[in-house]
Amino acid sequence: MAIAWVQAGVARLLGANMHKKGAMSKIRRAIGLMSGTSMDGIDVGLLQSDGHSRLRRVTGASYGYDGPFRALLRQAMRDASGLSDRMARPGCLGEAERELTKRHGDAVARFLDEQAITAGEIDVIGFHGQTVLHRPELGLTVQLGDGAALAGASGIDVVYDFRAADCASGGEGAPLVPVYHQALAARLPQRPLVFVNIGGIANITYVGLDGRLIAFDCGPGNALIDDWVARHAGQDQDTDGAIAAAGAVDRGALMTLMRHSYFSQAAPKSLDRNAFSPAPVAALSLADGAATLTAFTAKAIADGAAILPREPELWVICGGGRHNRTMMRMIAERVGNAVVPAEAVHLDGDFMEAEAFAFLAVRALEGLPLTYPETTGVAQPTCGGIFASASHRLPG
Repeated sequence: MAIAWVQAGVARLLGANMHKKGAMSKIRRAIGLMSGTSMDGIDVGLLQSDGHSRLRRVTGASYGYDGPFRALLRQAMRDASGLSDRMARPGCLGEAERELTKRHGDAVARFLDEQAITAGEIDVIGFHGQTVLHRPELGLTVQLGDGAALAGASGIDVVYDFRAADCASGGEGAPLVPVYHQALAARLPQRPLVFVNIGGIANITYVGLDGRLIAFDCGPGNALIDDWVARHAGQDQDTDGAIAAAGAVDRGALMTLMRHSYFSQAAPKSLDRNAFSPAPVAALSLADGAATLTAFTAKAIADGAAILPREPELWVICGGGRHNRTMMRMIAERVGNAVVPAEAVHLDGDFMEAEAFAFLAVRALEGLPLTYPETTGVAQPTCGGIFASASHRLPG
């Protein structure tokens, strides 16, 4: 039933797209919305693009979640853990989805007001939603977020539920950002290069000499560290990596963490936020545990390079992890090549994922692929997303 629902939604989206063979694609003004596995808030990114090579990044903003809502999202992840039907909303999932959608609508309204933009000036919103379960081995990925309700509230057409079509076609459903990384790489001279996004989990996009894409989740990102310092210090994160910097890496615990079966799997591959257990560091002090978990993320990223066709000339680090100075140092020590935050190449590491979902929404309206065999393992390039019209009619 879920697969049929996804396929019907993709058919609606493809029927809505205005792309004609041989015609120049339309430049659209798009907003992307991202609420990641760190569950710290909503990132909003605005860009103009045709979904191909024409791309202009405009601006972005972040709107944080309060403690009670973060707790609701954590409970939603627990309530989703046993799901087999991606449309089911047991426990608090229905409440979480309604509140999440409302907060995204509020974020769009606030962003438009701050930027002095009207809803009529935006062509589409790319709405990722909140991942509460990701089990690609079961063909199952669950994102909370009511695209139709957001379209109605914002007055802007919405593309949402980006991952399901890929999973329904045999792919991992993640990562989705590589095709946007490829568009950004066209403006950079180094080849090959990699983008590393460090959110709740970490993923790598390799862009080769000829633009070839390879992508996969390489291991943990900030989630284990955030959970560790929340549990032992009552903080949301290890700001600047200061706690880890005061500790020592426990080599035995690090090697135990690295023996996880995920690291022996072939790419493409993807992870659930809670795929790794912090048990190997349970007996360590706050600082030593933070240092060891930070080293775990850095080593998994560096080891991921071993499967790439060529050694990258440049490592561009995106996402919240690039603010962690200890993590950045540990990555640089392990890969030996230029490791820079996104800002060093005139990109915005905070809003890149949000921008990506704006870009993906435009591609979806154009009927263009979002995922590829070497990014998610899907059998052939695959479009995705569900279209929700703000006016309850298809565009065009």
